[in-house]
Amino acid sequence: MIEAFSSLNPVIQAFLATLFTWGMTAAGAALVFFVRDANQKFLDSMLAFAGGVMIAASYWSLLSPAIEMAEEGPVPAWIPAVVGFLLGGALLLMVDKMLPMLDTDKYLHDIKDNRAKNRTALLVFSMTLHNIPEGLAIGVTFGALASSVTESTLAGAVALAIGIGIQNFPEGTAVSMPLHRDGMGKGKSFMYGQFSGMVEPISAVVGALAVILIQPVLPYALSFAAGAMIFVVAKEIIPGSLEEGNTDVASISLMIGFAVMMTLDVALG
Repeated sequence: MIEAFSSLNPVIQAFLATLFTWGMTAAGAALVFFVRDANQKFLDSMLAFAGGVMIAASYWSLLSPAIEMAEEGPVPAWIPAVVGFLLGGALLLMVDKMLPMLDTDKYLHDIKDNRAKNRTALLVFSMTLHNIPEGLAIGVTFGALASSVTESTLAGAVALAIGIGIQNFPEGTAVSMPLHRDGMGKGKSFMYGQFSGMVEPISAVVGALAVILIQPVLPYALSFAAGAMIFVVAKEIIPGSLEEGNTDVASISLMIGFAVMMTLDVALG
């Protein structure tokens, strides 16, 4: 199976990898059918673990290959890395200012109210925006495999997809469980909980195609994805894992996640 996957076109690999991340979002949302409430410490540890994976992946799977590839270009290697990285964070900051990312306290009541259809649409749009950079990061990483002048590895790309998938599990749960607890039906709660993962396969294919068709932008694209990832980690994942007071568990889980991703990418890549 591994050999069959490695022989596929990078665009197909990216699509399949993000089907997994979408599936993890749906799996997390599906807990609404089986449990009354999720253990908060467990969810916080999973979220922090995924944050550690994503921080490590931002360097080993994205920034390091970008710098290595830029060394063959006409400008100093650090320029594409810095420019792309800051642009990735700046874009998400602008999006966050125009439309804040998912805030359940703000939106849950309005979703339950069938008259607030515009609020429901706003929530769906917020969740979609939250997952676009993750899908792009996966797509860009797999797309980089088609380049002969970068050290991007299949192991690193797969590890990145696994890390994002792990992060998506508690995200799906964190949406569907409160919705059901506040009176929404299980089926509808699940639908909203898993919806955010739908955009990842689309954005992954776009990212992979972009870097394959326009290879000169690859260092910038890899760095852009890293900046977007770090912004999401700093803005949402780390604060989300700490807000219930499970600081020790979250801190240790983040370090373990970082170590796991580092091991996967360095040892296997």
